[in-house]
Amino acid sequence: MVLASHSAPNVEQEASVTRIAAADRRAALVQAALQVVAERGVAAATTRAIVAQAGMSLASFHYAFTSRDELMAQLISTALEQEELTLAAAFAPDFEPETMRDAIRAGLEQYFVGVKADPQREKAMFELTHYAMRTPGMAQLARQQYRRYYALAGTALEVASRKSGQRWNRPVSEIATLLVVLTDGLTIGWLVNRDDAAAATIMDFAADAVARLVDETENTVSPERTRSP
Repeated sequence: MVLASHSAPNVEQEASVTRIAAADRRAALVQAALQVVAERGVAAATTRAIVAQAGMSLASFHYAFTSRDELMAQLISTALEQEELTLAAAFAPDFEPETMRDAIRAGLEQYFVGVKADPQREKAMFELTHYAMRTPGMAQLARQQYRRYYALAGTALEVASRKSGQRWNRPVSEIATLLVVLTDGLTIGWLVNRDDAAAATIMDFAADAVARLVDETENTVSPERTRSP
């Protein structure tokens, strides 16, 4: 009698499915934690509250993360990645600004659109920054967060300089720090008051203030602005 042959299970494929399931579980818990933190604060983001928000069991949590602190560290990293995407899009104008002030004002407007689109994420970011600063062993995450903000702002300032054909009169790193401070103030002010008109005034002020740091003695003409139509 000839026995029908059966192929052996693909162990690699099964492991891959398991890994994907675990990754999905971790992602769902991170998003649930973000929601809890935004609505109720870090202190309320207990493992029970997070799994309830995610619709999972405590066993599922401990399968995905070894501790709440591990989840919070992953949450900070994930939230920062999402924030970076918003900032990168905001400070990369898809038009040719006439002046540095135009470029900065347009970037601030795009940033503000992102804040209004997802205020819960912005609230969570502030909560997580304070949490990282207060928690032993996590302070470096807050510093890393702002180093990445400064780097994004610096890139935006360099792009604005190239597109407008104007140069800065101070190191870009210093102006980037100022720009981040201004966007922080804009964000927390709007989250508290939800006043769009006041936010527009702040953005006008910020654009004017940053534009005053243009080097008026040695401006260049951007190659992008001198091309023939």
